[in-house]
Amino acid sequence: MFARIASRKISSKFAQATSRQLSSIQRLGTENPNMSQTVIHNGIVYISGQVDPTAGDIKGQTKDVLGKVDALLTEAGTDKSKLLTASIWVKDIEKDFAGMNDVWSAWVDAENKPVRATVEANMARPEILVEIQVSAALE
Repeated sequence: MFARIASRKISSKFAQATSRQLSSIQRLGTENPNMSQTVIHNGIVYISGQVDPTAGDIKGQTKDVLGKVDALLTEAGTDKSKLLTASIWVKDIEKDFAGMNDVWSAWVDAENKPVRATVEANMARPEILVEIQVSAALE
């Protein structure tokens, strides 16, 4: 009997904690049925992978993608000076890493660089050359 009561108390406390955590999650850009563009939780902004295949070359695509990242950071109430992480996928790392990196280096806040990983990857569509996903602090 005691175990059942204790179990109910633990379950109840877990349910309360879970509902508080879930209610503190804010989702922005939810038009896509598969994902949110931005999720904010516990003072961290998570931005989904951004692509923009309209510019033909790696520098143009990287610049356009970083423009999208800037806009999403602003919408969430933060900016690139508060970046924590960046994940970058490049279609052809041997061919396009230097061009992507030139644009990234000109864009990133030199005093507040995030941790970053850059890898080569097959992209969802052939015209996509780069995809960038970031997280940032709100404060």
